Amino acid sequence: MASRPPLETPPAVRSSSDKETPQLAHRTQDGGSLRREPVISSEKTGDACIVRLAGELDLYNAHAVREALVQACADGPERVIVDLSEVEFIDSTALGVLIEARSKLPNKQGFLLAAPGLETRRALQISGLDRHFAVHQTVPEALTATL
Repeated sequence: MASRPPLETPPAVRSSSDKETPQLAHRTQDGGSLRREPVISSEKTGDACIVRLAGELDLYNAHAVREALVQACADGPERVIVDLSEVEFIDSTALGVLIEARSKLPNKQGFLLAAPGLETRRALQISGLDRHFAVHQTVPEALTATL
């Protein structure tokens, strides 16, 4: 049997003991970030506060998401709607932030998720959180939903 040549490890996954420094997947060559800010906007509409999130929600930006959601819940609005339409990925840390934010509202049923994409919906289903959160197809639907 002929021996195979060793596989070359791509630069992005080389260990720190290698001579080349690995490039982080979320950085450009000049050090700029490719990641979007997780919180696009937060606005009050009547008795509701709508928080629009985007990009990848994970351990690295959970603090910004937490801050925006806690601030949205601070005045005890009738409903807080989290617009997930531009979220591309959500990990367990960010799911935990959603749970934490909901706990800040006097009426837990007033914490509504809106417009999750396929990946986000799947994360909610796998975690079982789709049975604990009210999930709506659109923001307008969440605004008019019965609590």
